[in-house]
Amino acid sequence: MAYCRNCGAPISDKAVICPRCGVAQSGSGESLNDSGSLGWGVLSFFLPIVGLILFLVWRQEKPKSARVSGIGALIGTGVNVLLSIGTLIFNVVLMAAAVSAVAV
Repeated sequence: MAYCRNCGAPISDKAVICPRCGVAQSGSGESLNDSGSLGWGVLSFFLPIVGLILFLVWRQEKPKSARVSGIGALIGTGVNVLLSIGTLIFNVVLMAAAVSAVAV
């Protein structure tokens, strides 16, 4: 199974053009190791900047791995933002409680 170099759609190993986007496939005899491993997603979750870099580097050559890395980076960044907001709210509430306890 091969993948389109432009859109990443699965195509026949012998396809000359992609049936989805119509882009000509050069070197269609090559087989890429594009498993889309979950390991890249986990790495990208914990180190989102690595996931972003992998996504940008692999988006043409390895679309499955690029997608997994990009999704991991997005989820990791989202979780980081939510935890930061939660920590900020917790600290504001804690400081308000401390100020009201001192004022009494």
